[in-house]
Amino acid sequence: MNASQVEGAARRAADSRTLDRLARLGMVCRGVLYGLIGFLALQIALGQGSGGKEADKTGAIELVQQQAFGTVLLWLMAVGFAALTVWQLSEALIGRGQTKERVESAGRTAVYALVTATLLGLLLRNDHGGSTDEHSRDLTAKLMDLPGGQIIVGLVGLGVIALGAYWIHKGWKRRFLKDLRTGEMPPKMRSLAERLGLAGYLARGVIAVAAGVFVIQAAVSYDPDQAKGIDATLRALAETPAGGWLLGIVALGLLLFAVYCFFEARWHRV
Repeated sequence: MNASQVEGAARRAADSRTLDRLARLGMVCRGVLYGLIGFLALQIALGQGSGGKEADKTGAIELVQQQAFGTVLLWLMAVGFAALTVWQLSEALIGRGQTKERVESAGRTAVYALVTATLLGLLLRNDHGGSTDEHSRDLTAKLMDLPGGQIIVGLVGLGVIALGAYWIHKGWKRRFLKDLRTGEMPPKMRSLAERLGLAGYLARGVIAVAAGVFVIQAAVSYDPDQAKGIDATLRALAETPAGGWLLGIVALGLLLFAVYCFFEARWHRV
């Protein structure tokens, strides 16, 4: 199969009505995941702990598993995130957007693929694959073992901070609205989606910036344990002078972003 045939197959997959529906299911699942992370983070902010679960995708998945019909829900989430992976991969390979948008799609492909692998690992091998904190420390340690490892880790930290700044900018400028079919939305729904997206992207940006700072600290101190995943980053926010208030605001932002994901499922341009 030559390159043109591969591209043609990718375009047919991207234009598939079935993929469209499954991708929208994936957006709903994404909202559920962010909602559960926000819920766990809010428990930490209120001083109630998180029931022994990490406030990240691993803790959220474990929480789903413990519910009635949890296994069925996890299989639905696996299908949904797999569809998001295929959709974003097609956008990265043959998308009609600008280079920046295709790079963003490639990044989202990696994230959705990781969530899909985590879900399948838990369903097929009873293995959730470890928390984001463990993954962050392991990856940082491996990078530090490379020639110029400290510099590489420092650049990764700067990249994560840049991603957080981009999310904050995207939220503040309401750039996320271009991904929605706003012309089909009732005025009240559009206004609500704008507020939800603003809060959500700001919260995600704050978390990413904080995580990037910790990665840079790991590089400077040559200590992989300084790198933090989502759970440890959220807990670190609770230890700042603003304490639980800051974490509570971020947790609320994650909950609002979860609702925004449901708006995406209905009105996103797929």
